[in-house]
Amino acid sequence: MTTTAPDQASSESDQGNSAGGAATALNRFVEVAGDTFAYRRFGTPSVTLPPLLMLQHFRGNLDFWDPVLLDILAVDREVITVDQRGVGASTGITRDNVTDTATDTAAFAAALGLKRLDVLGFSLGGHVAQDLTLRYPRLVRRLVLGGTAPQGAPNLHPWNDDVYAWATGDVTAAEDFIALFFTGSADSTRLAWEYLARTSVRQQDRDEPTSLATRDAQYTALMAWGIPDSSKLERLSAIRQPTLVANGDNDTMMITQNSYLLAERIPGAQLRIYPDSGHGFLDQHPQLFGEHVRAFLGH
Repeated sequence: MTTTAPDQASSESDQGNSAGGAATALNRFVEVAGDTFAYRRFGTPSVTLPPLLMLQHFRGNLDFWDPVLLDILAVDREVITVDQRGVGASTGITRDNVTDTATDTAAFAAALGLKRLDVLGFSLGGHVAQDLTLRYPRLVRRLVLGGTAPQGAPNLHPWNDDVYAWATGDVTAAEDFIALFFTGSADSTRLAWEYLARTSVRQQDRDEPTSLATRDAQYTALMAWGIPDSSKLERLSAIRQPTLVANGDNDTMMITQNSYLLAERIPGAQLRIYPDSGHGFLDQHPQLFGEHVRAFLGH
């Protein structure tokens, strides 16, 4: 997935480009079941807090994470971002279902020797985070679900025509990305362009763009997850890890009401809804969301 962005970065991007921060983190590679997974690992190692594993959205790669958000999260702990199988610089064929992607995620953690993690899943990554937590409950300590939805939730299948057009084009113009992730208000649009500038700060060792094959496989996974089935909602009662659910108040892709549904069905879950924000609320408010996540995870 490729977007265009303005040449100049906002003042927030300077934080993301600090020495040793997310914007300069090394690209690393590890073998997972016959393929090579690309990842970045940075931040402050902790003897008490596990690393935070970040699971990315539909068609996103390592460079789509906001460096401001990542650097805030990395103050107290290590942060790990990863390209799933076949995504970006990772080799292999992208999985076309959430279950296999979650299995790959557990195998990736094992390849790094990690037995305990906090997990933040965004959008499709949030689907994977739910399945990972349910099937590998002793791996996940705390869970953050951003801009995502439960399996079988309403209004996920199929996407409306606008969402489908913005999300699945062979080339994603910046304007399409903004329409999909932000609300269209003047303030949200301004912050959208600032986000795109921040993600363009990294000039060396950028990740590989995601392919159309990745798009097609991940779209299949999203549609399968979104087939309406209220019986699937009962799965959420088995998530006993402390959970933070977050979204914008106008998510047209995963539908904000599904975040309320997640928080209702996961025992003890906390919920934060950000005003005048869409699917990309965490890109619109990286500092605020980052501090909320830090407070939730502990430091």
